[in-house]
Amino acid sequence: MTATARIQYVIGMKFTLDHPATLHVVRGYAPGLIRIGDREFARSVIVSARTLIDDWRPQRAIDLTAADLEPALALQPEVLLLGSGTRQVFPAPDLLAQLYAARIGFEVMDTGAACRTYNVLVAEGREVAAALIIA
Repeated sequence: MTATARIQYVIGMKFTLDHPATLHVVRGYAPGLIRIGDREFARSVIVSARTLIDDWRPQRAIDLTAADLEPALALQPEVLLLGSGTRQVFPAPDLLAQLYAARIGFEVMDTGAACRTYNVLVAEGREVAAALIIA
């Protein structure tokens, strides 16, 4: 068991994952809206277990620039998840090259999948950040 998550077993072998209050966890996602903890966002965000950057500039995957990735890279994650909106849309190759150069693992997926993957990695105690476009 990691320090970031505690598994509680209940009758019937079901379990729930209990995240410490200090961790940012995605509680819900729908096109145009994301809920992280008790807050709802209608604009793109960058989130890690302990950092939340709201009102992140890009509103579509095609709007993403190298400067937009800098706040996520500053978090020094092992893995960066790029949630590209309602559909998986890959950013320009030069932006992906920036991630390769920084030696950060990354995945590009639709925002719903990025939210689910982020939660799993946070629960495992991984150093993960998610740059989520809310579209």
